[in-house]
Amino acid sequence: MKELRIRTLAAVFAVAGVLSWAGARLWNSVGTLPSVPLAAPIVLALIAVVLLATALSLRARLKAQRERRPGAKGVDPLMAARAVVFGHASALVAALVAGLYGGTGIFLLESLDIPARRDQAIYAGFSVLAGIAVIAAAFFLERVCKLPEDDDTNGGTAPAS
Repeated sequence: MKELRIRTLAAVFAVAGVLSWAGARLWNSVGTLPSVPLAAPIVLALIAVVLLATALSLRARLKAQRERRPGAKGVDPLMAARAVVFGHASALVAALVAGLYGGTGIFLLESLDIPARRDQAIYAGFSVLAGIAVIAAAFFLERVCKLPEDDDTNGGTAPAS
């Protein structure tokens, strides 16, 4: 499985942000701008918490397994792979959503004197922060589940075939 790349996530964020900003300008010239839901940052924050809790749980179980503690519960490799896939998907969606709300939020900065638009800009800002938290939690989960690399330069201690 390929690792998450910050470059890819930043590109998704930037493209979504620019398109969202342009779409918000166009939509505003035609009529009213769609609102940023209050639930957006809450849902993203919940996803970040789930990813972080999964990473911490797996890290504790893997540590207990490495230390060969009695009664240590092992980690099923398929479950770890599913967790990493969930983290990857969450990071990509969070980058997209954060970019969309970031672009809308930048557009809304022009009209902070209107209370409703100011609230929408705040929700958009919190959505971007929560999206960044999802991405950080996904990177942490990936780091926890990463297998040790096969090392050919271990001083010749590997058994010969």
